[in-house]
Amino acid sequence: MLRFILGRLVSLGLSLIAASLVIFVVIEVVPGDPAAFMLGLNANEETVQALREDLGLTGSKFSRYITWITGLVQGDFGTSYTYRVPVSELILQRLWVSLPLAGFALILSTLIAFPIGLIAASKRGTAADYSIMGGTQLGIAVPNFWFAMLLVLVFAVNLRWFNAGGFPGWEDPGAALKSLLLPAVALALPQAAILARVMRSALIETMGQDYIRTARAKGLTRRQVTLRHALRNALIPVLTIIGLQFSFLLAGAIIIENVFFLPGLGRLIFQGITQRDLVVVESVTMLLVFAVILVTFLVDIAYALADPRLRRRS
Repeated sequence: MLRFILGRLVSLGLSLIAASLVIFVVIEVVPGDPAAFMLGLNANEETVQALREDLGLTGSKFSRYITWITGLVQGDFGTSYTYRVPVSELILQRLWVSLPLAGFALILSTLIAFPIGLIAASKRGTAADYSIMGGTQLGIAVPNFWFAMLLVLVFAVNLRWFNAGGFPGWEDPGAALKSLLLPAVALALPQAAILARVMRSALIETMGQDYIRTARAKGLTRRQVTLRHALRNALIPVLTIIGLQFSFLLAGAIIIENVFFLPGLGRLIFQGITQRDLVVVESVTMLLVFAVILVTFLVDIAYALADPRLRRRS
């Protein structure tokens, strides 16, 4: 097991190094000078150069990359060009929106997917199964931002049950959760569709195993076999998908946060791009990549604990 963990840690480290290089190179080649953008079109060259020196933009790209990576390792995400405050403060402020939103969406998608996948597997080949699979295919195909705008139109504009956007803060938890409900639903439905299909496939495969047929031969009903035996073993691939979905929901809510004007990490990245605040974009993107890779690592470890064959193969 120790060898397996060390191998995954090495893979994690190499993935982070590769991701940091890609993020830095891609963002640095984006046209536009942050200093010139901040000062406007009429600023003279001397003022722009002075601001570039103050922002640390005059060194070589290699030295800037090393400085950036060294700071990240030490917990220093740099200072925002636009807000002139540490990026870590901006991240902590926005994380209290993005993290609950991702968790809320994950809970909703799981609550929706489990019973749907279970019903589709137990009704395999029937009209109910075809209807559910057709609905999940539609859920995967429809973009979540389009569905988000539809939710705003129906529940905020027409019915006026929710606000169209914004976040009131956690001083009033009820109002905060209410403001996150529509974006969480918009994020959850496509993930629920994926999870339901995985749940159905895993259950159908498990139901074909020899020990399931043995349990049926001993007199257990199909419902008892499904709930007592098949469901537990089918959960291994499902839990893997759930773990990966959380990191996706945390990192992939940029469009949804902009639709609902939520002050989360996704909106912070969008604002950083429009304002040419490179250090914010680089650091927040790297943090989200680290979250995705870390969750994948934890899922691999949990999967190895559940299935010893993986440890032997490693």
